Amino acid sequence: MQSLRKNLAIVSCMDTRLVNFLSEKLGIDRGDAKVIKNAGNIITDDTLRSLVVAIYLLDVNKIMVVGHTDCGMKSVDIEDIKNKMLERGANPYFTPNLEQWLGKIDSEEDNIIKGVELTKNHPAIPNDVDVRGYIIDVETGELTRLC
Repeated sequence: MQSLRKNLAIVSCMDTRLVNFLSEKLGIDRGDAKVIKNAGNIITDDTLRSLVVAIYLLDVNKIMVVGHTDCGMKSVDIEDIKNKMLERGANPYFTPNLEQWLGKIDSEEDNIIKGVELTKNHPAIPNDVDVRGYIIDVETGELTRLC
């Protein structure tokens, strides 16, 4: 993994069960990779913006989209979140398509494959950047390449 150091960006889920799994599996240390985390490792405009900065300013040439088994974004209850938002005083006129905005997913594997394709096909991502997708089993720590 020495060749990955400093030139790697990882898009991953914010799930705390992943802490230390990736660094152990990849043999990377603190500072070796640019890590972008969000709920469900969804490739959003903001994720892509961060990847563009990483590529053009920080010399990233490899991107890993890493999801995990048992992702909470697969089973998230959109109505429950909406109700909790209103109960806690969120603006009731905030009305985006919450399922889309929050990033509810149907399949962890499909989400990773879609994220890789979105990243590879984005006009700001150069063809010489290697983009791959992986899933990590939160029970065993097994990292499997999907694409």
